[in-house]
Amino acid sequence: MPEKLFMAGVSRPDEGDDGTELTKERKPKVKKPDMYRVVLLNDDYTPREFVVSVLMEVFRKSLAQANSIMMRAHRGGQSTIGVYTYDIATTKVSQAKGKAKEAGYPLGFAVEPDK
Repeated sequence: MPEKLFMAGVSRPDEGDDGTELTKERKPKVKKPDMYRVVLLNDDYTPREFVVSVLMEVFRKSLAQANSIMMRAHRGGQSTIGVYTYDIATTKVSQAKGKAKEAGYPLGFAVEPDK
């Protein structure tokens, strides 16, 4: 087997400039953030139109999506709005509850871990 020849003063590909062996750098493993489901809770007092407007404004849902989420909650008692990181989920719920309180409605939400 022929030996590989290296020119003087040129380091080998697996050696540093000082002749020490290079090690492969390992990228640190970054844990994905825990995700949380935001759930709309049905109540008998908040108008459907208001619920749809909150879903569109705060949760950035289209009119069709907002209507679908609202109707699932109306018929089944609750409906998942979306899955977010904890900070985003709690911020959106806080904003939505603030709008409901300002309007005098008891609109409810739940934030639960996504499995």
